[in-house]
Amino acid sequence: MSSYAFRFARNSPAVAAIVTSSWSFSSSSKCDDAPVAEEKITTGLPYTGMKLDSKGDFHNLFPRRQLWQPKQEYPWWDKDWDGLNPARSGDDEEDRKKMRKLRKEGVTRHIILVRHGQYDESEQDDSKRILTEVGRQQADYTGKRLKEMLDGVNEKFGPCNIKVVRVSNMARAKETADIIASHLPGVERSLPDPELNEGRPAHNVPGGKASPSTIKKTDESHPRIEKSFQKYFYRADPPNEEEEEGDADRPKHEFEVIVCHANVIRYFFCRALQLPPEAWLRLCTFNCSLTYLTIRPTGTVSARMMGDVGHIPYGLTTFSGHPGFNW
Repeated sequence: MSSYAFRFARNSPAVAAIVTSSWSFSSSSKCDDAPVAEEKITTGLPYTGMKLDSKGDFHNLFPRRQLWQPKQEYPWWDKDWDGLNPARSGDDEEDRKKMRKLRKEGVTRHIILVRHGQYDESEQDDSKRILTEVGRQQADYTGKRLKEMLDGVNEKFGPCNIKVVRVSNMARAKETADIIASHLPGVERSLPDPELNEGRPAHNVPGGKASPSTIKKTDESHPRIEKSFQKYFYRADPPNEEEEEGDADRPKHEFEVIVCHANVIRYFFCRALQLPPEAWLRLCTFNCSLTYLTIRPTGTVSARMMGDVGHIPYGLTTFSGHPGFNW
């Protein structure tokens, strides 16, 4: 299957789900009542990571079947991590020529992961776990920061091509996305995706012996969150072979904003950089922080930000119920 055909099969339902920014994620019936299929997108990739047929325990901490197993031994980089690495032709010079064209003319994908703002954790019903006043202010500052990127500030710091705002299906994320999107007129917004909802993506190391409930939560959350990673993280389609060399009109950078949750973001960060996912709890994502990753057309991935809150005043900086940094 060609790269284009693979990507079309992989993402066409998501394209169909994109709508204009004229409605609210959190309040409009057009959003809340929209049918969302549990299995919206088939990635086309084999299930990777946890080897479900493994027996025994990992150092008496959790079942070995729940240990992430990389396709390439650490620290080697898996070039075909998204199933889109160009096939070799057998002609080394031709392959090098195609790679040079890809580096020069290919599109870089920029993915900005935003954790939701501070919310009312005293409620159990998700629909009532809405943003606090601080959380709303955090989201507003984040929207202003992204608008500055969208518009650009001068010739050197030009506009960023923000294509879409995505969001999980949880109330606190949808409310955050509404506030952010109010600063980004004209940017498309996707329907809320429950596969981006919060969960327990993997076991954490270091950590104690996992309880039965933790093992159960990992079994329930990991396949969904891993599927979500495969849905949104991939290199862009290569340049069309029939295009003119140096087509100046083709955008070389595309930005996506994904508003979701701390555990999901930390897992995505580890997976994208091919770091052990069990390290996710070593990372910290403050409310409305920005975690920013780039995917080059060659398939290399780098982190430009992790949990950045420089756009939020110190007096509004929180990690859930913890204010500031003294915790």
